[in-house]
This record gives sequence, C-alpha cells and structure tokens, in this order.
Amino acid sequence: MWRWVVKPIALESAIGLMRVWLGAMMLWHGIPKLGHMDSFQHRVGELGFPVPEFFAWAAALSEVVGGACLILGLATRLVLPFIVVTMATAVFVAHAADPFSRKELAATYGIIALVLWFLGPGRWGLDGWIAARHSRER
Repeated sequence: MWRWVVKPIALESAIGLMRVWLGAMMLWHGIPKLGHMDSFQHRVGELGFPVPEFFAWAAALSEVVGGACLILGLATRLVLPFIVVTMATAVFVAHAADPFSRKELAATYGIIALVLWFLGPGRWGLDGWIAARHSRER
C-alpha cells in the first residue's frame, strides 16, 4: 500500500504530458508575438532592454521554437534554459510592478520548464527515440 503512495505512476507518460502541454502553451503565447513584432519590440524597448529588436526576437523565438521542440521532444534540454530565462524575465522585469496574479502564469511556466530540465524529455519524444537508436548502434 505505502509503495503505491510514494512511487511514481506512469512517470514517462507524466513527463510527456507536461512537456507537450508546456510546448503548446509556449506556442500559444509566442505566435502572437511574431505576428505583432513591431509592438512587441516597442514594449521590450520600454522595459529598458538595450537592443529591443534582438531581445524581442529572442523571447518570441524561445517560445515558438522552444514550444515546437517541446511538443516533438526534440532538443528538450537545450531549449528549456531559454524558456526559463524568458519566463524569469516576464516575472521579474515585464510584470515586476504587477500583482502576483499577473505574474503567476509566467512563474508557473518557468517552474514547469525547470522541472522538465531536471527530469529530462522522457522516452515519449524524438530525444528518447534518438537516444534509444544511438545506444543500439553501439
């Protein structure tokens, strides 16, 4: 009985579900930034970033490319730090003066990204398939 309480249930499926959900949410928030890049660059400039064009594109691409990679489970541990930094910037810079209710979404996405970085991509994605195939070839 106690083993069931403390042992993970379907860990690989849970990792995959969390990875795909975060990827979808990154796409959901990133694609509109690409569609309105001029206004997003202006907002980034208002936040005090030195080269707003660069930082706006970096944030939008970390969400869009990172989100697509997460959904596919491809280069997962490579894209997650970019998402963590983007979400930390949203929490501590873009929404610094906002109430917690405005910051909590970006904070939650950042924590999920950090947890996934610790756990890895799991078996259910291209990273897992590539790793399994690579280990068979040796």
